Amino acid sequence: MNRRLVLAVAVFSLFAVSISARPFVLVLSPDDVLNSPAAPDGDGAATDPTTQNDSADWDEFGDSAYPQSEDELDPGSWRPIFEPEPLKPEPSDQSDEQYYSTVSKLIKSVSSGDTALMEEAVSEIEASASRGVPHARSVLGLLIGTGQMRKQNKAKAFTYHYFAADGGNMQSKMALAYTYFRQDMFEKAVKLYAELAEAAVNSFLISKDSPVIEPVRIHNGAEENKEALRKSRGEEDEDFQILEYQAQKGNSLAMYKIGLFYYFGLRGLRRDHAKALSWFLKSVEKGEPRAMEFLGEIYARGAGVERNYTKALEWLTLASKQELYSSYNGMGYLYVKGYGVEKKNYTKAKEYFEKAAENRDAGGHYNLGVLYLKGIGVKRDVKLACQYVIAAANAGQPKAFYQLAKLFHAGVGLKKNLPRATVLYKLVAERGPWSSLSRWALESYLKGDVGKAFLLYSRMAELGYEVAQSNAAWILDKYGEDSMCMGESGFCTDAERHQRAHSLWWQASEQGNEHAALLIGDAYYYGQGTERDYERAAEAYKHARSQSNAQAMFNLGYMHEHGQGLPLDLHLAKRYYDQALEIDPAAKLPVTLALASLWIRKNYANGFLVHLIDSLPEVYPKLEEWIDNVLLEEGNATILTLFVCLLTVLYLRERQRRHAVPAGVAMPPNPNELVAPVPN
Repeated sequence: MNRRLVLAVAVFSLFAVSISARPFVLVLSPDDVLNSPAAPDGDGAATDPTTQNDSADWDEFGDSAYPQSEDELDPGSWRPIFEPEPLKPEPSDQSDEQYYSTVSKLIKSVSSGDTALMEEAVSEIEASASRGVPHARSVLGLLIGTGQMRKQNKAKAFTYHYFAADGGNMQSKMALAYTYFRQDMFEKAVKLYAELAEAAVNSFLISKDSPVIEPVRIHNGAEENKEALRKSRGEEDEDFQILEYQAQKGNSLAMYKIGLFYYFGLRGLRRDHAKALSWFLKSVEKGEPRAMEFLGEIYARGAGVERNYTKALEWLTLASKQELYSSYNGMGYLYVKGYGVEKKNYTKAKEYFEKAAENRDAGGHYNLGVLYLKGIGVKRDVKLACQYVIAAANAGQPKAFYQLAKLFHAGVGLKKNLPRATVLYKLVAERGPWSSLSRWALESYLKGDVGKAFLLYSRMAELGYEVAQSNAAWILDKYGEDSMCMGESGFCTDAERHQRAHSLWWQASEQGNEHAALLIGDAYYYGQGTERDYERAAEAYKHARSQSNAQAMFNLGYMHEHGQGLPLDLHLAKRYYDQALEIDPAAKLPVTLALASLWIRKNYANGFLVHLIDSLPEVYPKLEEWIDNVLLEEGNATILTLFVCLLTVLYLRERQRRHAVPAGVAMPPNPNELVAPVPN
């Protein structure tokens, strides 16, 4: 199956100003659903993952017997560098201590642009990698794969990531999975993404969404995304300061919102459960009922407070009485596990899940799906379970994506479909603890440390994050030499920078970024950073056009009109021009001119006007260069203005002269009553 088709069917992404996923709609045909709940391979329950007791399905409040920390879920993470814990002891392993010291040196070098320090750090990483340190091998895979201070070698980079992944490095597993995914090697990609997705689910906040890492797109097209960046400045954001002032004055809604920001780590704030608890309690005291549900979750999780299931149930019950139906989902979970209640009660749990689901709560749908998948307190019904899980997925519930991926992977309830399973696992895996790279990159960018931001976005790009790919490419295009891009032997040359940006934009376009597809098309059309290739330009424009991009449609129309990379076809050209106008009314002027050009070309095929129109692309750059270099130089603009004024005066005087009546000739009283002169 074509990967782009899969992405079109099942893709969601996070936007800069949103804390939730773009609506995910999974459209399944009757052919996708199995009539029999058994696995098609005939292995029965032994190979059916839905019948097994998977902690990722039910560990709703992080209460497993052997909980894992983020450091354990993401070994080799750069978290100790970017989020150091004051009371945490130094690494006992000497190799780990050396590794973090070297990575710190690497990060410092790209911030300062110190190529000598960068060379020293890379040499130390190479030495550690040769001794078999998996995390050093992972970093070396990044450096060699992108050609930083070493000759670029994709095959060698893959080898380093392979052995790093074998040593337990999760980020190298992400890099390998993405490499397999790009090559449609779904058998290999699905295994890695399944493991990564499970680790991501184990790090999720329960009964609400997963840990919210906002992958902010720092650009909007070719320009900086100032609005999104403004809303990511945390406590320095003016809007946040106003909200905090209102909260301090006793506004319950403001208190609740600040509690949310700290609880999930939104708007550039670091997550702080203690502050969230404080603001939620104040909000409830002032009469804001929505905070009750979060207080129930906080006590159930033991987030910033000692875990207390009895208090959790009390707060959730109070919230349910305020018609906050999602609280029923948390209550149902407590009855499934027997926490804070006398004993487990599956019947009551099902009732609470149903109340939540009836009121469109994604968690309620998901948990009902799990009940029917596993046959807990109900007769096992895989088809009904699939309906509940799909409803939860379409509402953005991340665990539902994971459950659907397992169903497609195993062929239980849904026909086995590895491409879809891979895409769904990938969506979940990208929300794992390694997504913290996005926050660190954004914080660095906001502080003006473009070099550090570029390194972090490059790391994420290698792991398959589309937003990071486009952000890194945009930094290269926008900042040029100031991007602190490191090449094979120091700062990137123009050729290295263009080639790297081109590669990043291409990867982003493969994952549905229409702006990236346009830029790739332009690069091939104009020969910018690559050889001119009209056919590949057309392919990129078609990719952008598939996402209803008006500019791409106009470009395809132009290429059909001139037979560049596409067959000369004036009818198709007109169709594309018309579609561009339908999509974007602002395209009226260029489309009108293009249609006029088509009319002239059709009616005067070899005429002077056609030759004139065809010569414009060659004349325009020369005219633009002349204007930039001559007319817009300091002082020349004033001369140009005076010259235009002079021409205007001369034109008006000539116009007046031509329309003036000769002396001695009387005007007739009515222009329509002209009579012939009487002969002498």
